[in-house]
Amino acid sequence: MNKLLQQLTEAVGVSGAEKEVRVLIRDLIQDHVDSWHVDALGNLIAHKKGTGESDLRVMVDAHMDEVGLIVTGIDGNGTFKFSPVGGFDDRALLGKVVQLGSKKVTGVIGARPIHLTTAAERGKIAPRSGMRIDVGATSKDNAKASGRPGDRAAFLTPYEEMGDIALGKSFDDRAGCAILIELLQGAPYPFDLYASFTVQEEVGLRGAKTTAAAIKPDVAFILDCTPAYDLPAPGDPDESTNVCLGDGPAIYVMDRATIQDPRLVKYLLRTADDHAIPVQVRRPGGGGTNTSSVQRSTYGPVAVATMSLPGRYLHAPTSMISLVDYGHMRQLMETALRGLTADVIQR
Repeated sequence: MNKLLQQLTEAVGVSGAEKEVRVLIRDLIQDHVDSWHVDALGNLIAHKKGTGESDLRVMVDAHMDEVGLIVTGIDGNGTFKFSPVGGFDDRALLGKVVQLGSKKVTGVIGARPIHLTTAAERGKIAPRSGMRIDVGATSKDNAKASGRPGDRAAFLTPYEEMGDIALGKSFDDRAGCAILIELLQGAPYPFDLYASFTVQEEVGLRGAKTTAAAIKPDVAFILDCTPAYDLPAPGDPDESTNVCLGDGPAIYVMDRATIQDPRLVKYLLRTADDHAIPVQVRRPGGGGTNTSSVQRSTYGPVAVATMSLPGRYLHAPTSMISLVDYGHMRQLMETALRGLTADVIQR
């Protein structure tokens, strides 16, 4: 059992309320870094001094937040209205168990029972506006003891392993956080390494804007998760999947917000080839990560590359990753960092 992934994914950190995750990560890294601090937005930035062989300032980023819900009101019957925090498919919500607010009150997402709906309604997805979080309260006043508007609700999903497959919530991006923690727990690198555990990625890539400006890196690597659209298999034999579970970490070339630094993309692919580490190139287009915020930091342009862990059913109450992919992603990132020199980004 990967205890680190279990700890991180079962922790609660819906965007804007990441404290539980931040404290957990702080406790895991503070004996392995030379300094750390939390900025005004809630980002955790850690500094691990290098051996002095290189003057590069290198940043590695992973976001702490997860998609979830926020309470917007309480009905007279004691159920909670809610809105999404981050993007997900409404079809994944009904019947799911959540933990509400700082007290982690257990609730169930419900809607009008199917036998009370019309034939036309049964042919459609229940609208989110008709869903409520039910904590078993009997009135509005009774419900106030469980939560209030502004409280976040996170999915209640235990971490599980099935051989080389792991199930859980918030692999996006607690898996990236776990890899970054392991990198910090290792020996010093040739250069000063700055770890950026960022907030509010799922609602606009916000945290990385401030960490990049504070760190002022020469090079930055963004660790994230990316959807694996490999099931069901494409019907057209010439249609490629985005990425596939089990084929290794995914290197970005371009997404809707960023063209990755071609020098770093080439370096990562060459490093993977030289060390026989499985790797795949993510299909260009779609999505977006903290890379765009870091690349266009107010500090100035930064050479940036993204490496992502393939995951099925991301932005849902339960998602799936390959632990083999996870190991290869950690191996590739560490190997790339230890071999990185200023020549890689020399113009």
